[in-house]
Amino acid sequence: MTDQARSLRAQLLNELTAAGVLRTDAWKAAAGQVARHEFLRGGFFRNAGGAAWEPVLPNDPGWLESCYRDESLVTQIAGTILPQDVHGQILREPTSSSTLPSLVLRMLEDLQVEPGMRVLEIGTGTGYSTAILATRLGDDLVTSVECDSDIASRAGAALWEQGIRPTLVTGDGLQGHPEGAPYDRIIATCGIKTVPAAWIEQTRPGGLILATIGGWLHASELARLTVHEDGTASGPLLGGQVSFMLARPQSPPPLGLLPDLGAGTERVADIGADALDAWTARFITQFAVPNTQRLTLTRDGRTEHVLLDLLTGSWAAVYEEAGQWIARQDGPDPLWDTVEEHLGRWHITGRPALDKATLTVTSHGQTLAW
Repeated sequence: MTDQARSLRAQLLNELTAAGVLRTDAWKAAAGQVARHEFLRGGFFRNAGGAAWEPVLPNDPGWLESCYRDESLVTQIAGTILPQDVHGQILREPTSSSTLPSLVLRMLEDLQVEPGMRVLEIGTGTGYSTAILATRLGDDLVTSVECDSDIASRAGAALWEQGIRPTLVTGDGLQGHPEGAPYDRIIATCGIKTVPAAWIEQTRPGGLILATIGGWLHASELARLTVHEDGTASGPLLGGQVSFMLARPQSPPPLGLLPDLGAGTERVADIGADALDAWTARFITQFAVPNTQRLTLTRDGRTEHVLLDLLTGSWAAVYEEAGQWIARQDGPDPLWDTVEEHLGRWHITGRPALDKATLTVTSHGQTLAW
């Protein structure tokens, strides 16, 4: 490693310590031994405005400095496209990234791991967080699963070159890795819509699962769940509006052909669609109607906010007219009735923050309570 890289790494860790993000000497020491830029040798994408991205490669000015800023760096676009594949700009969705170091270290501290514990990481990504875990705990106590074989291969090569050799698995992280179970800790570096039963089964009773719970309405929070003897798990949301790209098998399906949104029955709404502009309300709505997607349409000269459940065919369209909100809905499940019921209960309790909530996961599903 060059003197410049060492200096930049030390500066970053000192800044995170001064900001109160990096709180423990053990994790600071582990991070101090891992060179983030070595896991970004393939380059990354820089946002070029809006949905446009442009590549930054190791020989480009500012590449090394960017590796040691507290920023997430996109490393793959559209599931297959790498920085070296692009000349100019590309207008596609990011599908993999190197998480900003402050969040990596915050999560490792929130994991409450101790020496000697076995950890399963879901989402190897570039391998940077895997390297810090293995440096702290030892290679033999860390297993990391990555669904994308190309990403897994590059991460494995980077780890190997740094002399770090945990157990690496290419496969569906939502299935965990039963061969290495039971684990003391599971940590996910991708977002999930629902906590997989496999993770609970593969965590010893009393062990912890740390994962970002999100959904198709794009609100998410970090949860730390304790696994119980009866096969359930529960624990607090930790706050901070933490977000990750959703695990690919839990990504929303394409909308396809929309139903006839002119049908259904109408009523005056107790809660308007503007409530979903707020992160907390959107998060609660995801638990109320977990399989819905949200879109905005202009129909008959007005803006309609639509929730659509492709699994059941249910939908709700909410719009403002003459100073009041109107809800129109159809299908087997009255979506807006359900949204109002859940948000109404939250309002009655005084609209507490999400970090006051407890998430419980059973074989029957996920529930949120204050």
